[in-house]
Amino acid sequence: MKKYNRREFVSALSLSTGYLVFGNPLTGVLGRVSNDPFQLVKLGDSGLETTLLGIGMGFHGVNRSSALVRQDQGKALAVVQHAYDVGIRFFDNADSYGSHGLMAQALKTIPREKVTITSKIWTREGGIPEPERPDANIVVDRFRKELNTDYIDLVQLHCMVADDWTEIEKRQMDILSDLKSRGVIRAHGVSVHTWEAMKAAVESPWVDVLHARINPYGIAMDKPEPEEVISLIHQLHDSGKGVIGMKLVGGGDYPQDDEKIDNALRFVLALGSVDMIIIGFEHFEQIDNYSGRVRRALSQIRSD
Repeated sequence: MKKYNRREFVSALSLSTGYLVFGNPLTGVLGRVSNDPFQLVKLGDSGLETTLLGIGMGFHGVNRSSALVRQDQGKALAVVQHAYDVGIRFFDNADSYGSHGLMAQALKTIPREKVTITSKIWTREGGIPEPERPDANIVVDRFRKELNTDYIDLVQLHCMVADDWTEIEKRQMDILSDLKSRGVIRAHGVSVHTWEAMKAAVESPWVDVLHARINPYGIAMDKPEPEEVISLIHQLHDSGKGVIGMKLVGGGDYPQDDEKIDNALRFVLALGSVDMIIIGFEHFEQIDNYSGRVRRALSQIRSD
């Protein structure tokens, strides 16, 4: 991978060609089958298949609250329903988002078998109100009751930061493996919030699917420069792990900057090693806006 300094990289982005810098040579930048933001994609070798664009339900989420669930429930439910109606099939939840009840309400009209539902277990201090951290089987059983579903498609360890998290969380990982073998969950994995934690995930055969923070601007990412992060993402993907891209708009740091948003979408979608992306939507107008942006980004990538 050629080394690019910051000025060269930003210059490439301004010409809408920055995504060509870091494309994965093993998968190429033209791997998308169409310009459809709701095309089905496989999450590595996990067995999960879902839509390229998913909805994140935890924007500004902590202590079982998020921007989506803090608003009027009727409005929040309309956002989730609209996501399904336009074609989104991936709904990203977590214990710390407080979104399980909202998802359960949505499943009264959304067919369970048509969607991929995920959640995440918070094992560290903070994040959720109570200090107790029960084992994963107890937590997942609560999740299923809150979601009103017999199974959860993907359960992840949330926000890992330590370089030895695979040792620290070994007991919970083993429990999740057992739940997977019994069909209680379909896949397991991790979301990481440091470069060191991501590196540990690369080396762990236990990880089926990983959430990775990725954008071309180094905002809310595990490294301020994208090159090292992308190198690990390529390794994750090439080892058969599913990769979900998050923080594409820097955790909401540039929501009104059209150029940055479009550059980020083109950049991430063209890497060839990010299987799908999630955006934290609060309003149904945002879903329509980003669906159109993704469609345009895919069209440009495929024509270059």
